[in-house]
Amino acid sequence: MRIYLSASHTYPAKLTGTASQNPTDLLVRGLGELGHDIFYDLRQNEILEPLPDSVNLAEKWMFDVDILHIQDISPFESFDSRGKPWLRTYHAPLGNHVVPANFGKSNIVFVSKFHAQCFGSERYVYNSIDPDDFIYSQTKEDYFVFLVCGLERAILKGLGLALLLVQELGIKLIVAGSSKNDFYQRQFAVMCREQGVEFVGEIRGKQKAELLAGAKALLAPTLIPEPFGLVVAEALISGTPVICSDRGAFPELVSSDVGFICHKFEEYINAIAKIETISPQVCRDKAMRDFHYLKMAADYIKEYEKEIQFNLS
Repeated sequence: MRIYLSASHTYPAKLTGTASQNPTDLLVRGLGELGHDIFYDLRQNEILEPLPDSVNLAEKWMFDVDILHIQDISPFESFDSRGKPWLRTYHAPLGNHVVPANFGKSNIVFVSKFHAQCFGSERYVYNSIDPDDFIYSQTKEDYFVFLVCGLERAILKGLGLALLLVQELGIKLIVAGSSKNDFYQRQFAVMCREQGVEFVGEIRGKQKAELLAGAKALLAPTLIPEPFGLVVAEALISGTPVICSDRGAFPELVSSDVGFICHKFEEYINAIAKIETISPQVCRDKAMRDFHYLKMAADYIKEYEKEIQFNLS
C-alpha cells in the first residue's frame, strides 16, 4: 500500500515534541517495517535524525497514493483530498465533548474506545511506544512516580491526591514535569520540597526510562477524562504497575493483572499496600501485546482498508 502521511513537528518528536506527536513518528516507522511504501511529509520542519530506511521523505502534497493520513490540518478545517480516501488521528478532548457541526468525525480515528464513544464514534486505534526507548526492570526501588506534561495541569492530573498519599503513608514520591513559565516551575519546586516530594523537572530519553523502570508504581490519579494516557503504556513496558483513577480511557488500558483502578482514597491506599503482588513481567507482556508500535501500524492498516473500500462504494 502507498501511504502519504503529513505532520508538522520537528523530527523525531521524542526529542522535543509532544506525547501525541511521537506515535505519529512510530506509525510511519511501523508501516514501513510492515512492507508498505510510506511518504512522510514533515512540512519542511527541522529533521534532527535520519528517517528510518523504510520511510521516504516527502516535500509536498502527494495524491498518487492509496490513502492520505493528514496530521497537520485541524479536524475543524475543510480538506480537499482530490477524491482520495483519507484519515486523521484525533488526540485531544473537547470541553463537555460538544462536537461542532463541521467536525468530520467519519474520517477521524480516535485513540481509545472511551475517546471514540465521547464523539459518537466506534473508530479507534491505541497509541503506541517503542520498547527500545524504555528499560525493563523486574527490580524496583522504594519510590513511586508521578509524571505530568505541563505543571499547570498537575492538580487536574491528580497531584493533590498523590500528595495526600505521601502524607498518609509516608511513601517516597518523585514528580517529573516542566512549565514554560520559569517562575511557576521554581515555585512548583519549592512546593514539592515543602511537601517532602522530590521534583526532577522535565525528563526525556534515558533519564525518563530509568525513572519509570525503577519505580514501584506509576501514580496517575487524574481528575479529568483521559483520551488515552501514554504514560500508562510507558510504565507498563518498563515492567512498572499502574495505580490510577477510573477516569477516561484508564479502565480499558489497565487490567487487574497490571495495576489498580481506584475511585475512592481508601482504594489508593489498598492499591499501594498490594502493589508488590503485580508481576513486572505481566506488565511488560501486556504492553508488548497492546501498545507496541507494530500493533498500532497493523491496526491502522485495517482502518486504511476500510476507508479505501468505503471510498470505492
